Amino acid sequence: MALLYPRLLAGQARPLHQQYKEMAPRDLAERVTHRHESAVYVATGGDRITEGQLRDLRARVMEVAERAGFPEEPSRAARARFDLDLAALLHAEMDLMPAEAASGDIWAFLALVLLPDVAYWRYPRPPGDRVVASDLTRHVFGRLWWRAHLVRDPAASEPYAALDILGEAAFDQIYARRKSLGGSPHLVRNILHAWAAVDLHGLAEREVLRDFLKRLLRLAPFVIFEALDDAELRAELRAVAEESVAALRPEEAQPATSDPAPPHWIRPEPEDNPEHDLLAPFTAAAAELKLYEALPATSDPAPTPTHSMPSGPELNLLAPFTAAEQAPVSPTRRLTSLELCAGAGGLALGLERAGFDPMLLIDNRPVALDTLRLNRPGWRIHEADLSTLDPAVVLQQPGMLGLDLISGGLPRVKAAAAVARERGNDHELAVFHATVALTRLLRPRALLIENVPDLVTSDMYAPLREAVQQELSASGYALHWFVLNAAHHGVPQDRKQGILLAFASTAAAEAFRIPQPSPEPPISVGQALGPSMAARGWPRAAEWAAQATDVAPTLVGGSWERGGADLGPTGSKKAWARIGVDGGTVADEAPGPYFKWNPALGREGMMPLTVEQAALLQGFPKDWAFAGRKTARYRQVGHASPPPVGEALGRAIHAALSTA
Repeated sequence: MALLYPRLLAGQARPLHQQYKEMAPRDLAERVTHRHESAVYVATGGDRITEGQLRDLRARVMEVAERAGFPEEPSRAARARFDLDLAALLHAEMDLMPAEAASGDIWAFLALVLLPDVAYWRYPRPPGDRVVASDLTRHVFGRLWWRAHLVRDPAASEPYAALDILGEAAFDQIYARRKSLGGSPHLVRNILHAWAAVDLHGLAEREVLRDFLKRLLRLAPFVIFEALDDAELRAELRAVAEESVAALRPEEAQPATSDPAPPHWIRPEPEDNPEHDLLAPFTAAAAELKLYEALPATSDPAPTPTHSMPSGPELNLLAPFTAAEQAPVSPTRRLTSLELCAGAGGLALGLERAGFDPMLLIDNRPVALDTLRLNRPGWRIHEADLSTLDPAVVLQQPGMLGLDLISGGLPRVKAAAAVARERGNDHELAVFHATVALTRLLRPRALLIENVPDLVTSDMYAPLREAVQQELSASGYALHWFVLNAAHHGVPQDRKQGILLAFASTAAAEAFRIPQPSPEPPISVGQALGPSMAARGWPRAAEWAAQATDVAPTLVGGSWERGGADLGPTGSKKAWARIGVDGGTVADEAPGPYFKWNPALGREGMMPLTVEQAALLQGFPKDWAFAGRKTARYRQVGHASPPPVGEALGRAIHAALSTA
């Protein structure tokens, strides 16, 4: 018989959350207990869980948390792994019926009584819905149980293996269509099984998934999914997925005609029965599809809606449209790229928006690769130092022949290295020349290198420019050298970038046009950071934003080998001080309601920026996650190429290649 868990009602849960939300996990461990005087049980069938069973459950959860680094701050990758492991554990060990699991009060008991240290470790200083369970789709533990419940395959040797197939943001695309698709464990399990077998080589996973789900919604009025056994349903789903792949893969797409063939599930009706219109599904599924297709494309996450508490097993499953759902509009024809020195993915993200899908991303820092995995689990990545990488290793990777673009935000080449040192003796210079050599080997249609502006403008770099010009010209490439300022392309930062762009085709080189500055005024620091400064209740946020009318100074990542995180050299710190920001460090959080802003007091009267705020100044979307501890996260942000600049360059390159 299923177990009944104690329920902590909202009237008791909210005061506990107010006490706990600023406490550290080690302190909260002292508040752990297995009972609460206000806890109640529902009067339904089932056995009440014993204190011994609650102790055992806590011990199992603690094992999972400790593997993820508890009580120390975990990396983003560790948090993601913790969620997957805990989802399987909770569903397998709690012995809950769905009707019981639909009650937020039992999850509030777990988060605030049995496991407060784990809950507030996983989400430090969380909003109430993460622990009180006013919105079960966001609860630290409840959302995981339901995710596991949907994907569990009791007949499989590893029943929860499907948890690894898609990330949470991708799962949300399925759950957002819960009325037609996401409310059936049978259908969801088979969607994931079919999806795992689809060849997505050369395609953006989330774009194919969106198309796949739209096709399923069109199919829903005509097929009773629950009536199909696993083999039949998987075959049908696989066929639909392959149609999406074929439609989005240019070389496999059918030529456009004025009368395209209908999908495989639509059978043409006889001409003498015009009233039998199968393509007029006046159903909830069709209405949902229309609403979905009307949504504007954007890179920002959609606001989280307010949900009412579920009252039964038909749970409102995990949050609707997320940032992954709201992908930026990109050119219809997708091109391929190889990303070198990928870092946190800023350049690759911009190019993705412009219509390029990376076949492979290479970087030598594990924490940067963790960041890429967090945000784009479908991307193929490879850890290697480009200066010592055997080109044959790259050549053996799928998709390397016939590349459209090689791109890279390479380590900043020092002028002294470019002039005075022999090739290969300086790491940054060796990486630069390795990129050129790899280009000559793979012969992509275009090469994009982003580096310091002096690379283009300074006489000190003339020997390097001449050497690169000779090497690439000998292979038939035509080169462009120019400088862009990120502030002219939607980035709230004075950040000049030196650009080398080479085309294998003379026609493409002649068709290329340097991206022109945006006609809109540059975004100021106040405009970019005002909302985040107010997020924790700082009453002077609007006043601060009103006087921060300039773009930010250039963010500098600093050395990976030494020093802590700060916003740049002395000149940059002085510029930050003029708008009341401490540029000498990086904060853990935005200013709270009691922060006293008084720049006349020096650094103690000024607020430092957070890593997330620095990322906004680089033009990253709000939902882009960075792996590692604070300094490593800031290093990735500071060294990144702003995504909006990558998008502007990518669109110009895409246009030139499409013209040639």
